[in-house]
Amino acid sequence: MLSSRKELTMVLESVRRQTTQPGEEELLLETNVGNILARYHEADGAEAAVVWVGGAGGGLDGPAAGMYPRLARQLVANQIVSLRLHYRFPNDLENCIVDTMMGVHYLVHERGHQRMALVGHSFGGAVVIRAGTLAEYVVAVAALSSQTYGAGLAGELSPKALLLQHGTADEILSDRCSQQIYAWAKEPKEIRLYPGCRHGLDECRQQVDADLSHWLIDRLGASEG
Repeated sequence: MLSSRKELTMVLESVRRQTTQPGEEELLLETNVGNILARYHEADGAEAAVVWVGGAGGGLDGPAAGMYPRLARQLVANQIVSLRLHYRFPNDLENCIVDTMMGVHYLVHERGHQRMALVGHSFGGAVVIRAGTLAEYVVAVAALSSQTYGAGLAGELSPKALLLQHGTADEILSDRCSQQIYAWAKEPKEIRLYPGCRHGLDECRQQVDADLSHWLIDRLGASEG
């Protein structure tokens, strides 16, 4: 049973699973308050996992022309599984926080993973920061092109690690948003700004991919095998 700071309680009732390709499953997490669509990327013997969530519109692919499935498939080689999650009610902050916490709950109690990172883009940056303060087993949070609304509790993440990534040419949310979140946060924290990169991070895709994947591997304690 999960709840955010508002009176919103979610219970996982059942899970529908369908293999879409080797090592990847389409999931439907059926709860008492609606169903959550997700994709699970399996890695043999993995303890660590990443939950990936989108912006205000939700979705499974993330920014930078499909960053989430791209990095999820790369991280499998480092024994890190991934759960890409689509919100039940996109742009509803409290519901999206609970959906993210349910993703963690599923990975821990249904799959046996013990160390988690959360990654969110734009609106999802605030979602993962808030969820990271509430969810057990989370050790690291990465917020990409994040908004400040809903992220004011970033200081409560510590001692969990925080990474902020933002383009300096963001046309939707200024990089000042991530700088403000960085100021709110306590150590351990990092901020990486990408000159000329816009909100979707397409212009700096290779560098953002590399920085984020290396940070996740380091923070989740997986070998670079």
